[in-house]
Amino acid sequence: MTPPAPALPEEMRASLHLDLGHGRLLTATARATPAGLIAAAILVSSVLLSAAVLRRISARAR
Repeated sequence: MTPPAPALPEEMRASLHLDLGHGRLLTATARATPAGLIAAAILVSSVLLSAAVLRRISARAR
């Protein structure tokens, strides 16, 4: 059986199969596009920037 075609041509996929022993198996999969990775980076940077501003403001108030 062939895997399904990606919804977008630039879609990236990753999968992990980890045997933990005693019959336990951990399986993880992820899909991402370059646009999604850029959006996540912008979100993280905005959160970190706002946290830095709040920290600076709280340090001035003391």
